Amino acid sequence: MASPDFSQPPFAGAPATRFEPAPADGVLPDGFFSTSNLPTYVYLGGTWQMPSRPRMDAVIVRRGAELVTLEPRLVSKGEPVAVGLAEDGSEGIVVYLEGFLGGGTSPNEFRFMASEVSRERPANYEEMAERVVSERREGGYLIWVVGPALVHSRARADFEWFIRHGYVQAVLVGNAVAVHDVEAAIFGTTLGMTDRGHTTVAGHGLHMRAINRVRAAGSIEQAVASGLLETGIMHALVTERVPYVLAGSIRDDGPLPGVITDTLAAQSAMREHTVKATGAIFVATALHAIAVGNMLPAFHTHRGAPKPLMTICVDQTEFVVSKLKDRGTHQAYGVVTNAQDFMHVLRFYVEKCHQS
Repeated sequence: MASPDFSQPPFAGAPATRFEPAPADGVLPDGFFSTSNLPTYVYLGGTWQMPSRPRMDAVIVRRGAELVTLEPRLVSKGEPVAVGLAEDGSEGIVVYLEGFLGGGTSPNEFRFMASEVSRERPANYEEMAERVVSERREGGYLIWVVGPALVHSRARADFEWFIRHGYVQAVLVGNAVAVHDVEAAIFGTTLGMTDRGHTTVAGHGLHMRAINRVRAAGSIEQAVASGLLETGIMHALVTERVPYVLAGSIRDDGPLPGVITDTLAAQSAMREHTVKATGAIFVATALHAIAVGNMLPAFHTHRGAPKPLMTICVDQTEFVVSKLKDRGTHQAYGVVTNAQDFMHVLRFYVEKCHQS
């Protein structure tokens, strides 16, 4: 996609964007502009600018000569907030669809299927693999958001391979993923099950014993350094120096050291990675996929003009994949399958591209 031509409509002749001060901390002026996840331009000081840190369900704040997209809770009293309801330039703000989504898509565009998501539609693993490899070769920033089913389903070793070969720049998950991975590293089970699906005696308590071992070590990093953890996802993340965010929830056991139990603090920590993302892969995690999807723009500008942000959403239920689309993630590619099959097959094709 090329940069828009600002000498042509809807940019030409547009008025300057209006800003009004926030009446109180975390309170917005009436008529504030509510952002989407699409490329947005604001007319300020005689030039069109794209606010930094784009995401949906936020506002645009002027800080000196800079425009930044902020969650309403982070806006301070008196800060100038962009106001206006129109997205067509008539109020100095343009949501730029033409040339981005453009009202139409090519057969090869990386997006949701043209019609409803269905397990009967084939997944183009060759294309997905090519795009994943391309992101790595071009210095992209791939974030992975996965659920504990990935660990239970014997896809743990595949994810570890992706981490160790440079296809993972950040991991955003919950406490459970780390807990089950740690249990697998220490006891060879997840929730007391072997990798063949057999239960073990008193296995229901092994994840609690795993948590206790790591808490005794002091942290996940210290558990790796001490030799308590010698394999697995968390071991790979620590030894490869890949950043991760463990977000807590009301149902967590433990939790492990390093889990962020304040929901808003966890959201802020994840946001520091979503603003860098050039691609995102969601595997078997409904709530985290939708949450992170809401923080992701539909584009990135890391290589110049706005380009669609590669997004892959994988779940064995059509509902989850469709739900992400319903939340505004236009650019997501939906794959209806289980975590084990997806990770095995994607790794197979990525290895082929990786070696070529």
